[in-house]
Amino acid sequence: MPWLAALDRLRSLRAAIASGVVMSVALTLAVFGWFALAIADYTALSPPAALLVLAALAPLVQPQFVVFAVARHVTRRRAGLVTAAFVGACAYVGAEWALPKLFGDTLGHCLYPSVWMRQAADVAGAPGLTFVLLLANAAVLAAARGLWGAFSTSASIARASPASPRAALRVESSSPASRRATLRDAIAAAAPPAAGVALLALALCAYGAARLRQLDATTPAAPPFTAGIVQANLSHYDRMRAERGTYDTVRLIVDTYFGISRDLLARAPLDVLIWPETVYPTTFGVPKSPDGAAFDREIVDFVDRAGVPLVFGSYDLGDGAEYNAAMFLEPHGEGTAATEGARDHAATEGARDRGAIEGTPRYRTYRKAWPFPLTEYVPPVLDSPTMRRWLPWLGTWKPGAGAKVVPLRLRDGRTLRIAPLICYDVLDPGIALAAARAGADLIVTLSNDSWFANGAGPRLHLLGAEFRSIETRLPQLRATNTGISAVITPTGDVLERAGVDARATLVARVVPGSRARTLAVAWGDWLGPVASALALVSLVLVLGTRAEREDA
Repeated sequence: MPWLAALDRLRSLRAAIASGVVMSVALTLAVFGWFALAIADYTALSPPAALLVLAALAPLVQPQFVVFAVARHVTRRRAGLVTAAFVGACAYVGAEWALPKLFGDTLGHCLYPSVWMRQAADVAGAPGLTFVLLLANAAVLAAARGLWGAFSTSASIARASPASPRAALRVESSSPASRRATLRDAIAAAAPPAAGVALLALALCAYGAARLRQLDATTPAAPPFTAGIVQANLSHYDRMRAERGTYDTVRLIVDTYFGISRDLLARAPLDVLIWPETVYPTTFGVPKSPDGAAFDREIVDFVDRAGVPLVFGSYDLGDGAEYNAAMFLEPHGEGTAATEGARDHAATEGARDRGAIEGTPRYRTYRKAWPFPLTEYVPPVLDSPTMRRWLPWLGTWKPGAGAKVVPLRLRDGRTLRIAPLICYDVLDPGIALAAARAGADLIVTLSNDSWFANGAGPRLHLLGAEFRSIETRLPQLRATNTGISAVITPTGDVLERAGVDARATLVARVVPGSRARTLAVAWGDWLGPVASALALVSLVLVLGTRAEREDA
């Protein structure tokens, strides 16, 4: 609200644009300052230099502030504050949709602590909550202006000189009747926008309360299953390779996860076991060496002995490219879906040599759809030998095809339809929504947040994951290597969590989703394009007006 007040005092478009840039820098440094430490850690830059890089990138990280400032400035001067509030909110939400943001953040995430208000995300996603917040801030500012205007007018009258013709008014203004009239004027000016804020809040709360009652009354479509999540707190594999060598690094990682998983299986009868993203830091099923083939066989043997399917992060090869992938490996047994799984994988990923797991190629894969920019994936237009000489840390993975539903046979014989997400995928609501439309029962998120462990990064990443469950009304199992691993309900509640930089395991009884057809699932990320169109049409109409209105 203070920024809106300052923005409305600016008289030129250039000043409004500068104000939007300043706001983008301020929010980026205040909320995402931790990312500068991640940049420094990954690229070997000094922290001050990384902070300067982040500040310079702020208009690209938060471009919606500049778009909003322009839309509000132009509309306010020609059509008034009410129209400016609506067009500005449309421009803000539309810009976030049209100009994808690095962190997938939006102001609507701030309403997560309200159990009732956050439930409205199943209508228009978190951007819908952002739209409401923007309107509410504009209304609060209008109410404050109404109060200030009434009292300042009264004060001006009271300060009139006794020698002036307004002397009588000055005396009258100090009377109880005049003060009551001033108070009535102030209330009359502030009441409409204040009532608007109250109605917005009540509408969100009423919808959320009704939605929660409806979800509580829904009969589960299937009985619960038991899931186990392993967070071993191992990270920075590149540094481990430099110190130990490749073989010893993989040996340490695999043995650690085997050991923790055996202890977990001894404590609880699990139906499925989940390890984090890239926990197996080489290709699975297509070994690059005899040692890789041996490690593949060890993982397969572990799953066969446990009799429990395993979901884990690894690398995948296909079409001459390498991918960050999730592997879905089922135990071998008569009557299982092993053969079907082999056919599915061969058909969808391309036939290839699976000598490492000959006779049991019963795994399916999901390839990460959104590799992190530069560190995992470099767009072809930027990729060149010169660029890689300058920036040796650039990634080599390719993006996967997108949303996918992977069937996984549980220990009790049921088949669970899983919507897999890997790390950055969780920040794109479209992937989870598409998988939900395809009939997913559960979201499984594998992530590696170790580069963002210093600061709010893991918490903000978890926040995005929580909204994916609200939007789709699907439970979610989230496995990370260093935290925050979690079990999330369809209402966004976290049943279990493992903290940052902790070795931990989670066990939870999870009820498969009812495949509820929320508006967000049915229509997808619909608010962004609608808001963009409304903002553009409104601006065209406003710019077509000749008379310029000045706000009192």
